[in-house]
Amino acid sequence: MARTTPAKKAWRSLAWLAVIIVALVGLNAYGAIFQKDELVPKLALDLEGGTQIILQPELASGQQVTSDQLTQAVAIIRERIDAAGVSESEINTQGSNGNEQVVVSIPGTLDEQTKSRITKAAKLTFRAVLVTDAASSSTSNSASPSASPSATPAPQSTPSTKPTNASDLAYVTPALQQQFATYDCKSTAAANANLAPDNQPLIACDADGVYKYILGPVEVSGTDITNASSSQVVTSQGATTGQWAVNITFSGNGGTKFEAVSTRLIGLESPRNQFAVVLDGRVITAPVVQGVTKAPQITGSFTQQSSKTLADQLKFGALPINFTTQSVDQISATLGTSSLLSGLLAGLIGLILVVLYSLLQYRVLAIVTVGSLVIAAIITYLFVTYLSWQQGYRLSLAGVAGLIVAIGITADSFIVYFERIRDELRDGRALESAVEAGWKRAIRTVLASDTVNFLAALVLFLLAVGNVRGFALTLGLTTIIDVIVVSLFTHPVMQLIARTRFFSEGHRFSGLDPNALGAVYRGRAQFRSPAVATGKTAGASREAQRRQTIAERKAADAEAKRAAGKDS
Repeated sequence: MARTTPAKKAWRSLAWLAVIIVALVGLNAYGAIFQKDELVPKLALDLEGGTQIILQPELASGQQVTSDQLTQAVAIIRERIDAAGVSESEINTQGSNGNEQVVVSIPGTLDEQTKSRITKAAKLTFRAVLVTDAASSSTSNSASPSASPSATPAPQSTPSTKPTNASDLAYVTPALQQQFATYDCKSTAAANANLAPDNQPLIACDADGVYKYILGPVEVSGTDITNASSSQVVTSQGATTGQWAVNITFSGNGGTKFEAVSTRLIGLESPRNQFAVVLDGRVITAPVVQGVTKAPQITGSFTQQSSKTLADQLKFGALPINFTTQSVDQISATLGTSSLLSGLLAGLIGLILVVLYSLLQYRVLAIVTVGSLVIAAIITYLFVTYLSWQQGYRLSLAGVAGLIVAIGITADSFIVYFERIRDELRDGRALESAVEAGWKRAIRTVLASDTVNFLAALVLFLLAVGNVRGFALTLGLTTIIDVIVVSLFTHPVMQLIARTRFFSEGHRFSGLDPNALGAVYRGRAQFRSPAVATGKTAGASREAQRRQTIAERKAADAEAKRAAGKDS
C-alpha cells in the first residue's frame, strides 16, 4: 500500500476543518430558522441589561431569617436558574436586621417558565398520607404517582390518645375532620399552607387544586435529597419497559429516615400506605409505597417531560424558607455598549500588534499566522453563537476578555511551530523535512501549554460564579479551538506551502531563508566550521550567534579554544 504523502494528509486535514465549519454554520442556521434565534451571540447582564426580581422571605410571626438560610436559598436559586439554561445571572442578598431580601438579576427578557422556576417552588417536605378524597393506583417498583380519583372518606371517629407515629389517625381530630370537609383549595388558607409547622398535621391540596389530603407531620425534608433524575424503568433482565420514572437519591441520614418511613407505610392500608411530596404547600405527587428502600423510584403515568419536571422539582425545590415576589423590574445594562466596543477595540489592537510582529519577524510567512487567526475567529464566533441559542450562554465583558487573551494563546502556538521549523532549517534540513520534524517537536509543546491553560479555565469554571465563569468558558473554548486550528489548518498549510518554489528555495522575504537564519548549527552542540564571513554570510553568521542558547555558546567557545590550542 502506498504511503500517504504529506500533501494528501494536508488536504485531508483541511477537509475535516471544512466539515467542522460547515456543521457549525448548519447548526446556527437551524437555530435561526426553527428556533427564531439571531445569528449573533446574546449579551449578558452587564452589556444588555435584563430583569431584576426581588424576593422577600415569608416568615411566621416571631420568626427571623438566618444568614445560613439565605446562603442556602441563594445557592438553590442559582441551581434552578442554571438548570433552566440561563447563564451570566447574578443572585445576591441585600438588607439586614430582619429586612433581608434575595435579589435575582437575569439577562435579557424573562420568560414565564424561568420566572416560575425562580419564584414559585419553595419548601419541599415528605409527609405520610392520613386521609384523602383521591385514590391512588400502583404499579411495580417502590412507589407510583396518584391516578384516577375516587372518594376515600375520612374516619368518623378517631382515638383521643397521643399519636405514636406520623401515620397515626390520632392526628385526625373531629375539629380537623370538620376543617377538611369544608376546606377550599382556592382559599387563603390553602395559599398559606406552606407556613404550617413541620411537627403538626397539614391539610393540603394537589397542584391542580382538585383533591385534598390530610397529611402527618414532616418526616423527611427536601434538603435530604442529594439528586433526582428521570429515566426509563429497567427490568431485572436489563431491558427497558418504555415507562418513565423518577429516581430519588437521599443523603445518608435522609436515606435512613425514608427507609424507616417506607417500612411503616408498606404494612398499612390505602390511603395510609402513601407518602406525599409537598412543595410550596401543594402535593405534587402521593405515590403508594411498594417496597422498603433508601432510594425510591416513583413510577406511573409519566411522560418524558413530566418525569423530568418532577425530578427538577425534587432536586431544586427544597428552599429552607419561603419567599414572596416583592417586585419584578427591567434594569439597564451595568456597563453598556460603549464598554463592549472598548473591549472589542482592545482585541482589535491586540490582533493588529500580533500581525505586525508576525510581518516583521516572519515576512511573507505571516500570511499563515493571519489565516490561522481568521479561521480561529470564525470557529470561535460560530461556537459562541451556537452555545448562545442552544445552551443559553450570554457573552459578558469578562467573556470578551477571555477571547482577547485567546489571541495571545493562539499566536504563541504559531511562534512555537515556526521557530521549530527554523531550528530544523539551521540544522541543514530541506524545508519539507523541516516542516515535518518541526511539527513533531512543536505539537508536544503546544499541547502541554494548552493543557495547562485548559485546566486553569476548568478550575475557574467549576469553582467560580457569575462573570468569572464566562471568562473561564471562553478561555477554555478558545484553548480547544487553538489545538484544532494549529492541527487542521496551520500545519497542513505549512505542508502545502513548503512545496512551493518561493518558500522551498528560501526566498529572502519568505521568512524561511536558511542563509538569513544562519544555518550553522548542526545539532548536539556541534557546529560547522563557517567560511570567511562576508556580505550576506556575515549577516547570517551574526544571526546564528544571536540565536544560540547559553549551552551552544559555551560549546562554541570551547571548540574555538581547542582549535586555538592546536594552532599554537
